[in-house]
Amino acid sequence: MNKFIYKDSGVDIELGDDASRVLYEASKVTWENRKGKIGEVISPFDDFSGIRVFDVSNLPEGSVACLGFDGVGTKMEIAERIGHHETVAFDLFAMVCDDAVVRGGEPAVVGSVLDVNSLESDGKSHIDFVKQLAKGYIEAANDAGVAVINGEIAELGARINGFDDFNYSWSAGLLWFAKKDRVFTGDEIKFGDKIVGLAEKGFRSNGLSLLRKILLSEYGEIWHEKEFEGENLAKLALIPSKIYSKAVCAMTGGFADDPKAEVHGVAHITGGGLPGKLGRILKSSGFGAEISDPFEPGKLMLHAQELGDVPDNEVYRTWNMGQGMVIVTPESEKVIQIAKDHNIEAKTIGEVVKDTGIHIKSQGAKNKSKILSF
Repeated sequence: MNKFIYKDSGVDIELGDDASRVLYEASKVTWENRKGKIGEVISPFDDFSGIRVFDVSNLPEGSVACLGFDGVGTKMEIAERIGHHETVAFDLFAMVCDDAVVRGGEPAVVGSVLDVNSLESDGKSHIDFVKQLAKGYIEAANDAGVAVINGEIAELGARINGFDDFNYSWSAGLLWFAKKDRVFTGDEIKFGDKIVGLAEKGFRSNGLSLLRKILLSEYGEIWHEKEFEGENLAKLALIPSKIYSKAVCAMTGGFADDPKAEVHGVAHITGGGLPGKLGRILKSSGFGAEISDPFEPGKLMLHAQELGDVPDNEVYRTWNMGQGMVIVTPESEKVIQIAKDHNIEAKTIGEVVKDTGIHIKSQGAKNKSKILSF
């Protein structure tokens, strides 16, 4: 008689198969996003463990492709605190898809790996949480215009921990395509180009460790049950990332369409903030930027800055401070209209200048309207 079975170690094969089927069925819905386009998914066998390929036939000369990888980081710990996981996929897809358009690419196919502590605890299945993740999978993929080709799940036991019983880490890889002559190098940027900001109300998936440290220090371990100005703190921290890639592809033309606006550069405002990411795309041109009218940060961002006594210079290096992406363009009105057509708030926040450095009129909590120089 066997003393142990696999389930005793925390891995339930049958429950794992059920969870995989949930994500597989969700991924099938996303295949419509690439129908008739580069990266259309072909699946000869309708099974979550079956082979799936994507169509790349008849690529024209000058076509290029690249892979990008990223994850949600620590934001899922906030989802774990309140048992709300439907929006986490927006953070996952934003991190990989919005990085692709920075280079002039069009996101096409996403594959992900979901590492969980266990799919059950104390005899209770966590399949409903997986269904929440899958719902977000479908909605986020539609916003990004990508197909999901898989949904790997692994139960790793004590290697994954967090808050409450259902703990996980979620990462993804993205395949994107571009025309070689449309890939941004930074040399396209010209003196006098306008800088258009695309609004972001939340934190995206960056700087959450600082936010959590501040809230823990101020409100204690159950900070997620507290409110600020009538709204739950955890829900404010969990505001899903805006996905900009479909709108930016409409501007640039993506892989196969004609451009609708002249774009000279794109910066995804994640780690390093506005000065770091904008500075990176300006580096080869030798120009700088004056940001005279940036968006205001979300209210939790300002509240956390005040609670943590964090200087404006520091928060602009850590958080997006109200703009999740910026577009460098000589045709700002066209860019703003395309963004609005995709339900994204946009406005001209500054322009490219000859002097090096990034100068931002602060919207922070410490020295609002002060010019910050980086």
